[in-house]
Amino acid sequence: MIGILGGMGTRAGLDFCNKLAVLNRGKTDQKYPLFILYNKSNIPKRPENLKKYYNVLKSLINGCKLLQKNKCKFIVMPCNTAHYWFHDLQKKIKIPIISMPKEVYLHAKKNCKKNSKIGILSTEATLKTKVYSKYFEKSYNLISPKNSLQKSSVNKAIRLVKMGKVKDAEKAIKPAVNYLMKLKCKKIILGCTELPIAIFAYKSFKKIKKSKTFIDPNLLLARVSMRKYKSIR
Repeated sequence: MIGILGGMGTRAGLDFCNKLAVLNRGKTDQKYPLFILYNKSNIPKRPENLKKYYNVLKSLINGCKLLQKNKCKFIVMPCNTAHYWFHDLQKKIKIPIISMPKEVYLHAKKNCKKNSKIGILSTEATLKTKVYSKYFEKSYNLISPKNSLQKSSVNKAIRLVKMGKVKDAEKAIKPAVNYLMKLKCKKIILGCTELPIAIFAYKSFKKIKKSKTFIDPNLLLARVSMRKYKSIR
């Protein structure tokens, strides 16, 4: 059984579950994966609590222990910023936790030439804590939007998805995407699980979708989860 620690945010957790379903579309009910979604929406806000490290860690541990207690074989966290706590969290949990940033890096390694430009759209906290940089910095040129665009485009889009205003979020993220495209990034990591919801919900990104520019960590995590699930059944 797959353990999903959600609530960071709620829509992102549901998006992950939906992607598990889409990957198994067309099969009988009995062939869909068994999973538990713990929508632990009371986990302290990750970006605002980087300095209160152990407050967030304690809440993450409690969430994972509930999934562990309910006989899940492994755990996923559909939240990029939460992986700042990954290593200390794994030390406290007996079952494996899949690292989203590591899986994104392994995917990039297979699909991107070394030293190529890869864009990243994420929370400021994910950038600050180098959740992705520590994997990518030696092999790739990881590029994020300039500070003004981060605040006016990326942060705004994330906030709008959390508010349920997906169409507005899609409009808000466009300038940041265009900025990275102009810098000739070969791929763009959607390093906040709210962002795929904004980008893939509407048709204005149709051409970019066809070019397979975006890397969706939530979708990658779902694929890895399914492979692991099938291997341990």
